[in-house]
Amino acid sequence: MLKNISRLVSPDLIKVLMEMGHGDEIVFGDSNFPAASRARQGGRVVVRADGHGIPELLEAILPLFPLDYAVDFTAILMDYRQRLPQEPAVWARYKAALSLWPDGSKNYEILAKPDFYERAAKAHAIVATGETEGFANIILRKGVVR
Repeated sequence: MLKNISRLVSPDLIKVLMEMGHGDEIVFGDSNFPAASRARQGGRVVVRADGHGIPELLEAILPLFPLDYAVDFTAILMDYRQRLPQEPAVWARYKAALSLWPDGSKNYEILAKPDFYERAAKAHAIVATGETEGFANIILRKGVVR
């Protein structure tokens, strides 16, 4: 056990976060996201975080995870507009959590589902969560500790 690290951050997740370098990306997939097949396609790691929502996981990792200053977006989200009349409610929670950190208040890149899946297959790792809201998938890009 370590002090000041959320219990939501598993040993596997902390290992992945530590292994990531500047520019590496990590996906937090909702409970419907095909984490295993996307990871297998790209030869990537899947971290299981079943039972945990993405907003809670973001709040747990953001004190440990520098966001990338070198890009003009805070995060990448999956486009919902073909299937939903309004943006997923969980996105407001993401934006609130991310805005508390340096480089967390930039624009959000929104990718069509096939493009999001392709990018996810290239990510350093995919975290499979228990998030039940649809189109809740998010990709974060790691920055540097300054």
